[in-house]
Amino acid sequence: MFTCYILYSKSLDRYYVGHTGENIEERLRKHLSDHAGFTAKAKDWSLVHYELFTEKSAAYKRELEIKSWKSRIRIQKLIAAKAG
Repeated sequence: MFTCYILYSKSLDRYYVGHTGENIEERLRKHLSDHAGFTAKAKDWSLVHYELFTEKSAAYKRELEIKSWKSRIRIQKLIAAKAG
């Protein structure tokens, strides 16, 4: 199973979109640990949205689609629709 996910950092007030073949809790733990990359800028990332896929290519395609929006409002609407 593969996951496309969105993380949110309150301290940065930013979203991060990614995909993984790992368990999502393990992937979040890695984002919160010491590493290089964008998510290393904060230690308060939380999982706010995820979608499951059977193929890695589909999860990656969804990640690219969400990133292509370049719209914070559209991402927030996606998160709200899934939550509500």
